[in-house]
Amino acid sequence: MRYSILTLFPGLVRPWLEESLIQKAIAKGLLQVEVVDLRAFGLGPHRTVDDTPYGGGPGMVIRPDVAVAALESVLPADEVILLSPAGAPFTQKVAEELAQKAHLVLLSGRYEGFDARLEAFATRVLSVGDYVLMGGEVAALAVLEATARLVPGVIGDPLSHREDSFVRGLLDYPHYTRPPLFRGMGVPEVLLSGHHGEVLRFRRKEALKRTLLFRPELLGRARLSREEVAWLAELDREG
Repeated sequence: MRYSILTLFPGLVRPWLEESLIQKAIAKGLLQVEVVDLRAFGLGPHRTVDDTPYGGGPGMVIRPDVAVAALESVLPADEVILLSPAGAPFTQKVAEELAQKAHLVLLSGRYEGFDARLEAFATRVLSVGDYVLMGGEVAALAVLEATARLVPGVIGDPLSHREDSFVRGLLDYPHYTRPPLFRGMGVPEVLLSGHHGEVLRFRRKEALKRTLLFRPELLGRARLSREEVAWLAELDREG
């Protein structure tokens, strides 16, 4: 899987590629990540990349000629993704779709963002949340992490992501490890029982409970079994 991250601040991105699972996957040849400095395509002796907005207003806007020159240096690609607060929500479902691609280009803006005409060159405009960041690098890295972990071989256990939050429309169940007692708080007995079926049942019910507590809006589109529908009714009665 190949990624091309276009940014004005490559120094913010490169350290992220030198640690943890991303670094290991790159070393194994499972991922190829290139960081492209937009300023290398800037104009004139000062490598100018931005200009004042037409119509007035605060801030600066990244020029379309600069951005497209940088983009064309890494094409062809399966997807060209423009990161923007105005984009469609980046969800686990979208991550799963993108993880099937061979080459993703991630456009990370700064200042007031890219000239709107750059959208004509993007296959998707995505947002990682209803908030505004200082730049698109964090958003691009979120897309990188969420998709790369779905590439076979990147995560040690290929089954681990099947129970992730949002995969079935529910949050993940709570996890516990040693010590069994910490500051008066214990581990649920069922997890110490060794009874695989009961452990699985407990985890499914806890995932449902956590979703009801923290993200109840997800339940309307979650894929629930008949048993989980019954549990949800029981949880509602318990308040």
